[in-house]
Amino acid sequence: MTLQHRRVVLKGLAATAATLSAGPALSQAYPSQPIRFIIPAGAGGLPDTVARITGRRLQEKVGQSVVVENKAGGNGAVSVAALMSGPPDGTAFIVQDGSIYAINPHIYAKMAYSITDLLPTVAIAQAPLFLAVHQKVPVKTMKEFIDYAKANPGKLNYGSSGVGSTHHLSMEALASSLGLKMTHIPFKGTSESVPALLGGHVDLAFSAYPSLSGAVGSKSITLLATNGAKRSAMAPDVPAVAEFIPGFAFAPTIGVFARVGTPPAMMQKIADEVAAIVKEPEIIKQFATAGIEPAGGGPAEYAAELKREDERVAKTVAAAGLKPQ
Repeated sequence: MTLQHRRVVLKGLAATAATLSAGPALSQAYPSQPIRFIIPAGAGGLPDTVARITGRRLQEKVGQSVVVENKAGGNGAVSVAALMSGPPDGTAFIVQDGSIYAINPHIYAKMAYSITDLLPTVAIAQAPLFLAVHQKVPVKTMKEFIDYAKANPGKLNYGSSGVGSTHHLSMEALASSLGLKMTHIPFKGTSESVPALLGGHVDLAFSAYPSLSGAVGSKSITLLATNGAKRSAMAPDVPAVAEFIPGFAFAPTIGVFARVGTPPAMMQKIADEVAAIVKEPEIIKQFATAGIEPAGGGPAEYAAELKREDERVAKTVAAAGLKPQ
């Protein structure tokens, strides 16, 4: 699928989503069966954490079990196949961070699934990543880092959780915007990249706040900025990259997708329930512990955010010279 075609699809989804509220009234009986939250990754990641926190509360509200299923593999294809294996009856959804929808089509030359099978339903949360630098690098602020990196092209290396990950693309977007030259060292997930940073094997990296907070306390690393559009309540003294690069925003949005054919009223019901859940103080508290901030946009808003993410990724991939694998 060409980028132009994908943008047409996203634009159409946004327009379609805007009309969901005009759908027929939903029976009080829905949902009448257990709900499945399918995660295209293993347990413990951000989508998994968000799904479990949200799912527990959703189960209490709708009176049906919410089962979280981890379906990793195939760059998202296994999870999409699991979603498409059942009828479009609003009992199965994918919960993910946008990668299978807005990133993978730019990273992989061939995909074993189609994004046209997925309907954006509701944004649950955002997970801002923090740019952290090891203490061996002689910088303590974002400005000092920028000046140092410009004065020492090619000297710094950075770790990521893999090619095409938000951690990787955030750094590439930062580097291309500022004209910085750094070496990328990809790892197989944050379970490898974060220890590499803390041990000084890489100079800097983007990662979630909970994985970095302990090292900040020991002063082995310094937080320079967050990739969200604004400062995070988790570390309000840390600036946003957007304060140095206007418009910069790369925090992944974790949300829910329904399969194509799902009745709009069923999608809207789940969207309304989730949007209410993420405003609850206890849920906000649980999210914060995991380095997550609530979102809550419905189908139209989530489709629009995915379109913006698609455009950000396309621009970053082109600037970095990344070729589809």
